[in-house]
Amino acid sequence: MMFQAVTNKLNKFERKLRRAFGDDISTPLKRAEAIAHYQLMDHAFFRFLWTNFDKVADGVFRSNQPTDWRWKAYKKMGIKAVLNLRGPDNYSPYLFEKETLDDLGILLVDAKIYARKPPKKDELLHLINCLKTMPKPFLLHCKSGADRAGLASALYLLIVEGEPLEVARQQLSWRYLHLKFTKTGIVDHILDVFEEQTKDTGMDFETWVHQHYSRDAMKESFAAEKRAWF
Repeated sequence: MMFQAVTNKLNKFERKLRRAFGDDISTPLKRAEAIAHYQLMDHAFFRFLWTNFDKVADGVFRSNQPTDWRWKAYKKMGIKAVLNLRGPDNYSPYLFEKETLDDLGILLVDAKIYARKPPKKDELLHLINCLKTMPKPFLLHCKSGADRAGLASALYLLIVEGEPLEVARQQLSWRYLHLKFTKTGIVDHILDVFEEQTKDTGMDFETWVHQHYSRDAMKESFAAEKRAWF
């Protein structure tokens, strides 16, 4: 109990500190602060060499949050567009990403989803629409490239490429540091529920989202599944 209380206080302090600076790159001083914020609060230094980069399908790639030199390398690869699964923000990761992509002439599209909770129905439908309409070649990314990027990649294979669910699920694996038994298992749970509810009808994923998907129901069933594990 005491350990949990200390952990909660530390997490609260870290969240407060993360929002205390790094929201301005308009002056040299503010830019320096934003760089420090990006490296320390967003852990960009971990991603200098570790990229979690992989090919999803022809013209589609996934990764963690790229750093500046990687954007330039992806431009040379021919990347025309980027699907940012972290969503728009006023802090350093997004500010630097938008600035760099604008300079490089790469289209930036935002489709915010989450690693530890299910998306709202409209957020999920927006993601699906983006996956179907993004110009290729494109890169999709979240922060670590493990969970949100895994779900988006799985949905691309399932919806756009027409791959079977067992093939799409391979995008959610330990290979990308995705761990199903943690809270990030919610992204696997979405696919599990889809499979269970459509096994007798063969309904496609997008139709299922329109007709049956419920964020609240997803939360409840995942919580029940976690209780069953323990």
